[in-house]
Amino acid sequence: MADPLPIISSLHAKRLFLGAQGLLDDPTRRTTTASLQGLIERLGFVQVDTINVLARAHDLTLFSRLDGYRQEQLKKLLEGKRSLFEGFTHDASAIPTAFFKHWKPRFERDRVRIHAHAWWQYHFRGTDGAQVVKDVKARIEGEGPLKSSNFEHPEKRSPWWGWKPQKAALDFLWRSGELMIPRREGFQKVYDLTERVLPDHHALPCPDPAEHLEWACSTAADRLWVFTPKELADFWDVIEAPEAKAWCAVAEKAGRIAAVKVEDADGAVRPAFALADWEARLARLPEAPPRTRLLCPFDPILRDRIRALRRFGFDYRFEAFVPEPKRQYGYFVLPILEGDRLVGRLDSKLHRDRGLLEIKGLWWEPGVKATRARKRGLDEALERLAAFVEAEEVQLP
Repeated sequence: MADPLPIISSLHAKRLFLGAQGLLDDPTRRTTTASLQGLIERLGFVQVDTINVLARAHDLTLFSRLDGYRQEQLKKLLEGKRSLFEGFTHDASAIPTAFFKHWKPRFERDRVRIHAHAWWQYHFRGTDGAQVVKDVKARIEGEGPLKSSNFEHPEKRSPWWGWKPQKAALDFLWRSGELMIPRREGFQKVYDLTERVLPDHHALPCPDPAEHLEWACSTAADRLWVFTPKELADFWDVIEAPEAKAWCAVAEKAGRIAAVKVEDADGAVRPAFALADWEARLARLPEAPPRTRLLCPFDPILRDRIRALRRFGFDYRFEAFVPEPKRQYGYFVLPILEGDRLVGRLDSKLHRDRGLLEIKGLWWEPGVKATRARKRGLDEALERLAAFVEAEEVQLP
């Protein structure tokens, strides 16, 4: 008996995902603040990361989709127009401000979680944590926007994991929605009261659970096109998989999504869902741009490592936090996207004092031959990247 569910081939599943995430569009198209805002709204959010061995994560993610992207354009949206805000998804991210009210349930959730977590006890050890938080907020209320460096603490602690209590208080107040980040100075966060940064959005009521669930699932589906309930839940990280599963059942009955089977890169077939018009979307997708691109380790198509393996047959692990002797590839490894295929990876480092972009290692995927055309495509990608990070020379291994 024939399977009643349509099967989305591995190639089509990959193309649908790349199309949803903006990697089939022409990267040479004109870049404006409006087109950049539109791209980020399409992606949902862009992860912000402190590692700057090459360039910031958000800059690399946006540059891989828009050749004309420049950092000051994102700064204008975050700090000038306020059409984006810096909040938390899986990590710090630039998020469309139109979604702000749906962060209110997250603020309440994180407030409770952080209070109960060992993180709280560790960073506030030897102090009255609640009083530290109260004092930090009072200073910002009275003095205006402040950075962590504006708060003194007699005990010297490391800048990464050994935060002083005041820095932990700032992070807690940010994660719980009482403070926002109106700007960064030298990439240091500047904090201010949410009602001063986003007064209109701060005043909006918190959505009820049904409205919030509908938003979380429908907006995630619009940015994935093909998905499992778990992938829906993981997209924003604001609901649980059983809630997403229940939403899928209702949405399928309403004809908004369709049950399908999806072929993985290794040929395995798994049950999933797709937007009801997935076939029409597939038919409208352009061919992948005929070029090689270097992706950020935090690119949206790589965020879910299991999904990346299933869609692309690409087994990727971010190794910056792996002890150096145990790394398989390197500290900051960029996947190589050729058209619609992930064909390799390279370890990179920018030596700003010398204007040198060093490629410390280069690995092609099994079965991928380093042809002249492939090498030429990589050279062109490295030239574009070097220009973006203002390197004068590229050094290959």
